Amino acid sequence: MEVLSVLALDAEGRGVARNAQGKVVFVEGALGGETVDAQQLRDKRKFDLARATRILEPASGRRDPHCPHFGRCGGCATQHADARTQMAAKQRGLEDCLSRIGKVKPESLLPIVYGAEWGYRRRARFSARYVESKGGALVGFRERRSTFVADTQSCAVLPPGISALIVPLRGLVASLSVRERLPQIEVAAGEGSTVLLLRHLEPLSTEDEALVRAFADRHRVNIWLQPEGQDSARPFWPQAHEPLYYELPEFGLRVSFQPSDFTQVNFGVNRVLVSRALRMLDPRPGERIADLFCGLGNFTLPIAARGAEVIGFEASVPLIERARQNALANNVVAQFEVADLFKPDIGRFGRFDKFLIDPPREGAAGVVHALPDQWPRRIVYVSCDPATLARDADTLVNAKGFRLVSAGVMNMFPHTAHVESMALFER
Repeated sequence: MEVLSVLALDAEGRGVARNAQGKVVFVEGALGGETVDAQQLRDKRKFDLARATRILEPASGRRDPHCPHFGRCGGCATQHADARTQMAAKQRGLEDCLSRIGKVKPESLLPIVYGAEWGYRRRARFSARYVESKGGALVGFRERRSTFVADTQSCAVLPPGISALIVPLRGLVASLSVRERLPQIEVAAGEGSTVLLLRHLEPLSTEDEALVRAFADRHRVNIWLQPEGQDSARPFWPQAHEPLYYELPEFGLRVSFQPSDFTQVNFGVNRVLVSRALRMLDPRPGERIADLFCGLGNFTLPIAARGAEVIGFEASVPLIERARQNALANNVVAQFEVADLFKPDIGRFGRFDKFLIDPPREGAAGVVHALPDQWPRRIVYVSCDPATLARDADTLVNAKGFRLVSAGVMNMFPHTAHVESMALFER
């Protein structure tokens, strides 16, 4: 046990301190500005990992966790910090990455976007385990620093209707003959319906199928089954399943998706994200715009609704097909093309005035390195990883002649270490 003075909150939601020997210690359950008793968990060469066992001097931003499972369940990392403390740490993390990795500084910082702290998470991937010693099945997120499934009965960051399914799902899994071969249940909740996607490694028996159908009817959910890879996912019950969709009311759009498609988990913050991105991009009739890593058209369709000529690029053929279907269903004119954006050849589609880039965690290094000197003149970059955003900002500013006009963070994933950010670059 050691008394530590915590200096800051890191990107993983841990307190950062130094021990008596000057070694960095990451302290779970501690906040910047606190003095804590800490118990060492791991001794690594460059840093130690510890857990706060007693708060001697609490920070002003400390609060009691909302969820009784916090600390054991690995789904959340920072429920002990208020929203301002969480977001200040994420903003500092973004600024640090831009300075340290990208060697750049934004001309201005965007206002932090907050959102609902509870009931926001409309997508989740539950682990399922049949544990005889626990008297049945466990369904939920994994324990912190463990592959075990946390023994939980509810989840405060899920919509209440989804949280209320956890205990019934435990009963369903325990009743199935394939209970030891059903490792995962994926949840996707749209604006009007919910899908549970069961990943099963052995075929369901006739009795299993009857139990699953009864569960779907009782809880008014749609059940999909996935016996093999992602492409094997199919609707099971009810046969006339309700479609999944989310709305972007500012643009009069409804975006349909399937359970395993990528969508933002926080529909409320996504609406703000799209609105801010469109204001920064400022698409106008007569302009040609490329939406890179476009997915289902989350940004492409609003750009098209503003009258610009837009092409959405994405590597996934199924996503491109659904994006085209979304354009038709919403009566907007948008082009979608399959492209490997890690080895891009966007130039064959002609010159573009502006780019919207929303890459996966790997970032968009291939895109930014391949940019010509003449275009585009403006880039809005949406990122789920500050480190790769900073790396690409280095290329854009220090090699391609762009200015980093502004950057900021959005609370897409409250109580987690996930950082959603946005940056505007101009030539």
